[in-house]
Amino acid sequence: MSSSTTQSGSVLLLGGTGKVGSRIAPLLHAAGVPFLVASRSGSAPDGYTGVKFDWEDESTWEPIFSTPISAVHLVAPRAEAQDAMKKFVDLALSKGVPRFILLSASIVAEGGPLVGKVHTYLRELGEAGKIGWGVLRPTWFQENFLSEHHLSALKKENKIYSSTGSGRIPWISAGDIAAVSFHFLTAPQAPNTDHLILGPELLTYADLAEIFSSVLNRKITHVDLTEPELTSRWASVGLPAEYAAVLASMDTAVRHGSEELTSDAVRATTGRDPRAFRDFVEENKGTWAQS
Repeated sequence: MSSSTTQSGSVLLLGGTGKVGSRIAPLLHAAGVPFLVASRSGSAPDGYTGVKFDWEDESTWEPIFSTPISAVHLVAPRAEAQDAMKKFVDLALSKGVPRFILLSASIVAEGGPLVGKVHTYLRELGEAGKIGWGVLRPTWFQENFLSEHHLSALKKENKIYSSTGSGRIPWISAGDIAAVSFHFLTAPQAPNTDHLILGPELLTYADLAEIFSSVLNRKITHVDLTEPELTSRWASVGLPAEYAAVLASMDTAVRHGSEELTSDAVRATTGRDPRAFRDFVEENKGTWAQS
């Protein structure tokens, strides 16, 4: 039985134009599952159906439910939006939405900051028999190296910066996260638990520098900074000061082993191994080419 026949209604992709949501949409399209791409503009790429949605404007919430929704891909719009997210879940629940899949992170414990309390809320609703639910907790994205703060250092300086020391990370691709989310959104049964979504190997930043050097055919060096030095660096390349400090503190957590994790969730869900970091670099090597 195809996933599109197991439930009626459309999948609602909040954060539908983001790193993960934009990769779920083609999977739903290929499977023939109806879906809506939510964004502040209300427009969607590739001829997909877009709906206007703004976390800051509650007047945009209710109109989404003019058509039945079979599942919601929940993504936080900012660091602290838990009250708004719970309010939206309550509205969706009142409209008969049966399933919620939350995109969280490996570092976010249930009940903690960021979306930890939303995680708890979904579990409690699930245990009360009101919804099917799931929480994806991916580690650091491989695609972070396509973001400007890493991109310019790689291209112009042949360097990658962190304050992770010899801490290791099982870098994951956004495509693999999307594949797991697609499964949880459309499978006959929701997972009703949380899953760590991790890549296939634990790598230090020094290991990454070796991979970049090998694939790009030039010497890439890892520069290991202190947390204050990294905060200053991220601020100097345009990240907001508060966000720069949070990112740097996460690196310190990595230094102390926070991401030394293993999980077979990608293989168990999709039937294939997650993408290796070297394959990510090979696929995108033109991005870091020096002119």
